[in-house]
Amino acid sequence: MAFTQEIVDFTGLTDSKIRTKLEKLNIPLTVEETLKIQNDMLGRAPSLAELILFSIQGSEHCSYKSSRTHLKQFTTDGPDVVLGAKEDAGVVAVATDNDGHRWCVVMSHESHNHPSQIVPYEGAATGVGGNVRDVMCMGAEVIACTDSFRFGDINSNKTKWIHDGVVAGIAGYGNPLGIPNIGGDLYYHDGYNENCLVTLVTLGIVREDQIIHSYAPKNADGYDLILIGKPTDNSGFGGASFASVELEEAKKDQNKGAVQEPNAFLERHLLKSTYALFDILKEKGLIDNIGFKDLGAGGVACASIELAETSGYGAEVWMDKVHIGMDNLHPSVYLCSETQERFMWVSPPEITSLILEHYNKVFDLPGVSEGAQASVIGKIRENGQYIVHNGDDEIVNAPAPEITEGFLYNRPYEARMKNCTEPNILEPTDYNKVLLDNKEVISYDYLTIASGSVSFFPRQIKNIQEYAADIKNIATLQDYKEKFFNLLNTKKQNKNVAIVGGGLSGVEIALEMSRKLKSKNIKEDECKISLIEQLPNILPNMDPYLVANTEKACNDLNVKRYHGAFVNEVKDNTVFLSDDRKVDFDLIFFVIGVTSEKLVSNENIEINIKNQIVVDEYLRIKMHNNVFAVGDIAQTMDENGNFVLPTAQMAKLQAKLTAKNILNTINKKPLLENKLKTKGLMIDLSGMNAVGLFLNLKVRGLIAYVLKRVVSKVHTRIFNY
Repeated sequence: MAFTQEIVDFTGLTDSKIRTKLEKLNIPLTVEETLKIQNDMLGRAPSLAELILFSIQGSEHCSYKSSRTHLKQFTTDGPDVVLGAKEDAGVVAVATDNDGHRWCVVMSHESHNHPSQIVPYEGAATGVGGNVRDVMCMGAEVIACTDSFRFGDINSNKTKWIHDGVVAGIAGYGNPLGIPNIGGDLYYHDGYNENCLVTLVTLGIVREDQIIHSYAPKNADGYDLILIGKPTDNSGFGGASFASVELEEAKKDQNKGAVQEPNAFLERHLLKSTYALFDILKEKGLIDNIGFKDLGAGGVACASIELAETSGYGAEVWMDKVHIGMDNLHPSVYLCSETQERFMWVSPPEITSLILEHYNKVFDLPGVSEGAQASVIGKIRENGQYIVHNGDDEIVNAPAPEITEGFLYNRPYEARMKNCTEPNILEPTDYNKVLLDNKEVISYDYLTIASGSVSFFPRQIKNIQEYAADIKNIATLQDYKEKFFNLLNTKKQNKNVAIVGGGLSGVEIALEMSRKLKSKNIKEDECKISLIEQLPNILPNMDPYLVANTEKACNDLNVKRYHGAFVNEVKDNTVFLSDDRKVDFDLIFFVIGVTSEKLVSNENIEINIKNQIVVDEYLRIKMHNNVFAVGDIAQTMDENGNFVLPTAQMAKLQAKLTAKNILNTINKKPLLENKLKTKGLMIDLSGMNAVGLFLNLKVRGLIAYVLKRVVSKVHTRIFNY
């Protein structure tokens, strides 16, 4: 089999040209490391795949090249330490049963800092998933998780965004697994503004003689490498190298691809199926005949080479046997991507069929998650070489120890001179004040909270964070406007715009865009506007008169509507609906609704599911008679017990009522109850057309259009030039 022609030769290049070449290929190696790979480790020019593999295995994240010397100074053995810092997780004996068997706690500990800074929900969620798999791969049953967080300035909106995403990510992954979170700690400091710390710990239990090791057993030449789980895609590609670099704000979007995508429900199924396989292997006495490892940083490559090299072996891998979820990626992506919910077995050939049938048939992985399965992708080899085939080419052929050893640095360091004294700290009387004190305390006799709302993006929609943008933000709205007009001016055929959310804003945006298409003589088959609403009709819970006239306007302007199905996933410019329909798009809007801005502290404040503050009939926060809430942040009800639609008009009326009630309180007069009603609701149908209910009158057409502008006084069309 021929070696690949995709060679990266650095012979005769200056340091500057080598550096430029590495930057162009986006490979985070130094010039010295690159030359060591070519001249010492391989003795020839490396292939592109080899260069990528060495950069991942030689990263700080995988090889601890700067800290390895110092980490070795820690004590990692003892009478109760069954397994120190050597494999996927540590094992410590804690009890002996009546039969003399030692029972152990298995612990995995890792940080997911960089991913959580860039995409907090996914970064924290995948940290939980990897931690859980590390413990399970030791043959243990996972019993608990815990965590430790360090976030930036507590008054920063970015800190609040990261905090909310991390907490939601850990809950969103841990809860479906059914694994309790038993504790943790949390600190805020502006030193963590640009690099939060998200440390995760997972605990499991296992009997000492039933531990499964993350390396090939003795006499394993010819054993199979079996890949289990999600189909390989490009998610997390370069994650190990990414975790080892300094974060730069300007490269935030570029780095998002290095963060993995979680699927907790698939992981739950993998846990259940693997626990069942453990029982079979124990029953057959095969525990010592296999090896088992999580696919962490570096994916297929790192798992296969570490399983082999730790026992002194090499390995051979065939990329065309790896089950994939995306076509036409570079083979190095399939080899090194950190796609989640995957692990690898080393199995004697006579056991392989049992493992494949267990996952693919008994627990029906392909039927549980599209593309998921168990596949034999390689072999353990006794020659010590790590070889990877892609079709008819060898793309990697290197000594396994050279790849896993990576690089080792003895960087200069010096002891810090410290003069430590014990401070005399008095016990605080108000810990909330200590936590929230930003050295700017504002006293008040009466307080009105009117902090507004932000757009709502349901986290259960896969990949929504890639497309979510708050169109309540003027800059973002202007950006969408430019994208829309740029799309219209392209020569692309069959343009598509999708709007998710058939409420008031979604409808008005769809109609206004459609009117713009009509004014530019752009036909429906040239550019289609699609409106997606999961309920049976647009404008849910609104008056039938408004709904009927709005639907007529949609029909007149060729707005394609999808009712009665919610969005499952957004991927590759396609919206996947729950009823298997698909909606293509070149531009997409999420206008699903709003949720109120979260309060930094909500102690003794009743909050509803939309983060709104529950107020009494005078708009006062319950149990806080001198604090009022108005607008989107306040949950208010009408005289029939229905939620009041948050509008600017209603917020203005509530503000006036609050001002009167503060004055009445000061003057010791009775408070006025909230019996506010708006004059009506008007919907812009684009052009000189509108529909509305005004003072119990039904109006539409030009009259409604003029009335809306008189009432609104100021009206800005989103998609006008």
